[in-house]
Amino acid sequence: MTRVAVVTGGTRGIGEAISLKLQEKGRHVIANYGGNDAAAKAFSERTGIAVQKWDVGDHKSCIDACAAIEAQFGQIDIMVNNASAISLTGTLETKMRRYDLMHQVNARGTFLCSQAALPYLLKADNPHILNISPPLDMKPRWFGPHVAYTMAKYGMSLCVLGMAEEFRGKGVAVNALWP
Repeated sequence: MTRVAVVTGGTRGIGEAISLKLQEKGRHVIANYGGNDAAAKAFSERTGIAVQKWDVGDHKSCIDACAAIEAQFGQIDIMVNNASAISLTGTLETKMRRYDLMHQVNARGTFLCSQAALPYLLKADNPHILNISPPLDMKPRWFGPHVAYTMAKYGMSLCVLGMAEEFRGKGVAVNALWP
């Protein structure tokens, strides 16, 4: 049976590269996107990868998306949390609206998408969650230039640390990759 991989933010940049690599390895890939419908359609037509639009920061949206994927494909084996919002700005330059978006997409989105996928992952033979997030390095040099963004990305990394331990005995591998 073909393994099913879900990649949030899977139609552009690093997410696109991950989607294409998973497809190349024989996985059935569903690439989430949250923005431009025309661009996502063009991506799907160009690659043959299924696309699905949902808001990674919205609980119901994540639950419904994972349920629809499982209903259509019978399983979810891999959840790649790649979707991220970025603003490499200092504290005084960071608008609170942008701060909220980074935390909504990065930390909350990763937690929500993992939580929504876990009931299906727990039934899989070799389940994985992969977060595109940095190693937890508490050196001030990582925080100083853009504290708000670093906090949001570290939220993703904390999900790895906690979920890896929580689901260790249940067979779900939870890891991070920082390209």
